[in-house]
Amino acid sequence: MIDTAYALGVMAAMAGVTFGLRALPFLAAKFLQKHPMVQQLGRFLPLAIMTLLLVHTLVGNARDNPHAPWAELIAVCVALGLQWWQRQALLSILLATAVYVLLRNTAWF
Repeated sequence: MIDTAYALGVMAAMAGVTFGLRALPFLAAKFLQKHPMVQQLGRFLPLAIMTLLLVHTLVGNARDNPHAPWAELIAVCVALGLQWWQRQALLSILLATAVYVLLRNTAWF
């Protein structure tokens, strides 16, 4: 049987390490915000992450569709066209999603 004091000490140490790891980014943020590499990552990373998510989703869904990736390509074109025309991300996302769902649930695609 494990000693109660030992178990409590281990749990306290684990809680301290977990709290420290969670608090470290907030403590280091004011020092890192001025670093040029962090600023460059802040400008580049959101676009890179969204591009990777889009490509991963499109490839995965296109593989699941036995006919062809037309529904995915049309939905992406709708989103790009609406974003270029209206410059409203929510509108582009909602309408492109609606087009995609409509195309995937019909017999055409």
